[in-house]
Parts: sequence; structure tokens; C-alpha cells
Amino acid sequence: MREVVRKVPIPLCGVMLGTMALGNLLSSYSEVFRHICGGIAGFLLVMVLLKLSLFPQEVLEDLKNPVLASVSGTLPMSLMLLSVYVKPWIGAAAYAVWLSAIVLHIILIVYFTLRFVIKLQMPQVFASYYIVYVGIVTAAVTAPSYGKLMIGEAVFWFGFLSLTVLLIPVTVRYVKYKEIPDPSKPLICIYAAPFNLCIVGYLQSVTPKNYVFLLGMFVTASALYLFAFVKAAEYLKLPFYPSYASFTFPFVISATAAKQTMVCLGDRGYPIPALGILAGIETIIASALVVYTLVQFFRFLFMKRPFAQ
Repeated sequence: MREVVRKVPIPLCGVMLGTMALGNLLSSYSEVFRHICGGIAGFLLVMVLLKLSLFPQEVLEDLKNPVLASVSGTLPMSLMLLSVYVKPWIGAAAYAVWLSAIVLHIILIVYFTLRFVIKLQMPQVFASYYIVYVGIVTAAVTAPSYGKLMIGEAVFWFGFLSLTVLLIPVTVRYVKYKEIPDPSKPLICIYAAPFNLCIVGYLQSVTPKNYVFLLGMFVTASALYLFAFVKAAEYLKLPFYPSYASFTFPFVISATAAKQTMVCLGDRGYPIPALGILAGIETIIASALVVYTLVQFFRFLFMKRPFAQ
């Protein structure tokens, strides 16, 4: 078991995040799905915590890599969602978990900025940078569970402004430096996440709502989703890499954004039936990608299957 734990890669946190988010997405169909996803995500969390406890030096060494350091942001994001999952059982302690996760994410932002961004090297820039600066919007998604809409709104605007700042340099990097190692290629699918995460955070924590702004975000998010989906279809043909985690949360949060946008506009008296169809299709795609990715990670961890070289 110790060797299994040692193989746990940081991107497993991203799979955990995608699995928990999928449980929330599917809960409107049945709470059973939410419990199943929560149980799987809980198991992944135990694996991650064991890795942190048994091999802390290896984790610290990984955090010197800008890709792994940026992907580590999915851990506090997962803890924010987890706090809502377990709130019915642990009560007020869930709020402490939520606040701790926000603080942990802020620490990551400071560390990442000082170590990698101040002396930015464009070839080392990847879409995973969005996780560091926009991922904290997960706090805006979960803030209503604790009645902390002011925190949620502040975090949303920080994340959205960070997204607008990051969008150009990250995109320029991909356009200018086309040679990308195979293990890092799936990271481009993260493009589907930031605008959709901002949509959900905006709908959950910001009032009053500007519907022109909302639709602008949604149109942009839809275009980036299509781009990411095309890339996912291409990179699913690659051998397994930990970056397969990029096939999970970005597509789940996209389906969530489509569903919540549909509900929001419908409540305002502007129902768009096509959004329901879109949300349904994206939910099926997200579910399939999460299940496929989970299978690949479990095969790697438990079937003595090495990373592709």
C-alpha cells in the first residue's frame, strides 16, 4: 500500500475536484449520484492526505515545478466543495474547513506569484495557471452555504479580473510556443473551466446581476468549451498521463454553468429551451470523461501500470 501511495500524483486532486463537482451536478437527478461521487472523492482525498503525510519531501519537490504547483490549486478547491458535502454531518466545523481552504489557496497564489510569475518564462506557462488565480472562485460557488456572500462576491471579482489578465499571456504562449511535451498537452482543456467557473460563482454570490454581462461570459465560455472539447477528443488518444485530470472538472463546471444559466434566465422570464438541451449534452460528456479518467487513474495506481514514456 505504501508504494501505491507513493505513486499518487498531485493531479489526482483535480480528479477529486471533478468527481465532487459531478456529484453536485447530478444531484438534481438523484442524491444517490451525489453520494457515490462524494464517496469516491473522499477515497481520493485519503490517498492525497496519505501522500502528504508519508512523502512530504517528494510533494515539496513537486511544487518546484510550475505545472504541478499550479495544479495543486485543485486541492483547496476540492476542500471548499468537500466542506459543503460534509456540512450536514460536521456542522460548524465545515465552515472552518471552508475558510482554511480559502487561506490555503491564497497562500498558493502568493507562493506561485513569487516563485514563477515575477520572473515569468513563457515556455513554462500553461493553462493550469488559471487554476491558481481563477480557481479561488470556487469560494464564490460555495459561499451561499455559509451565508458569506460578501466574501463570495469579492472572490468572484478577484478571479474574474485575474482571468482577464491571464487570458492574453496564456493564449500567446500557446500560439507562439507550439512545441508542447505530450504529458502537458491535456492541460489545454483547462481553457473550458475559468469562464464557466466564473459564471457559477457570479450566479451564486453576486447581486444584483447584469444579464448582458452574464450572457457575454456564457458566449465566451461556450466558445472555449468547444475548443477544449476538440482538444480533449484529440488528446484522449495519448497514452495515460496525470494531466488526464484536465478532462474532468473543466467539463463538469461547463455543464453546471449551462444548467444554472438556463435556470437563472428562466426565472427572469427569458426561458431558452436550447440551453436545457446543451446542459444535458454537456452533462453526459462530463460524466463520461470523469468515469473514464477515474478508471485510468485507478489502473495506474492499483494495476502496476507505469506512466507512459
